[in-house]
Amino acid sequence: MKVTVITACYNRAGTLADAMASVRAQRTDGFDLEHIVVDGASDDGTVRLLESAAAERPPRPGEGGGRFEFKWVSERDSGMYDAINKGIGMATGDVVGILNSDDVLESPDTLARIVEGFGGGADAVYADVRFVKDDLSTTVRYYSASRWRPWMHNWGYMPPHPSVYIRRELFGRFGGYKLGYRISADFELMVRYLCRNGIKAAYVPTCAVRMRMGGASTKDWRANLTLNVENVRA
Repeated sequence: MKVTVITACYNRAGTLADAMASVRAQRTDGFDLEHIVVDGASDDGTVRLLESAAAERPPRPGEGGGRFEFKWVSERDSGMYDAINKGIGMATGDVVGILNSDDVLESPDTLARIVEGFGGGADAVYADVRFVKDDLSTTVRYYSASRWRPWMHNWGYMPPHPSVYIRRELFGRFGGYKLGYRISADFELMVRYLCRNGIKAAYVPTCAVRMRMGGASTKDWRANLTLNVENVRA
């Protein structure tokens, strides 16, 4: 199996290095890994960071380990979801997941656990996430997806998006992220895939991602209001 992790960013030189390091540190036992960063023409040093990352020698796989590839592009886009769709178009992995530029994978074994989740023939897998402060170690809230069920979409609940990995072929069948949403295109996509089309999803009992507070959906009450309005529309 090959896993693609997509990171969309714009002027995130201060946090992107942490995200990239957490992907590069993954133990790729029995699978290949591709990390794609889609940058929106940043002017804060992000591009220099990407150039440096691309010049690094890929980590040497251990016994049974797979190959690591790093790809990036920097050009103007129509926002985060447009950038993610570009990344999906560039992806060559069997499964695709999203890692925000402010976030990090929980541990070097995270993606190995995700790959195990596909062992039963699932179309998608999801796990837990941890909301943390800027130091990446102080937990503010732990979001467990263990009790999530598809009917909960009616109440605005979905599996934590940064923990969700989906078979790439499904994006060709059901479409990518819709650009008419500022915050909730991920919620709409989850409704479309998990509810409307009923894809088979499996829960992996592990924390997949540490999420910094202050992202697009958590930065203030206005973002929360927009999120709720868009979730209802979705």
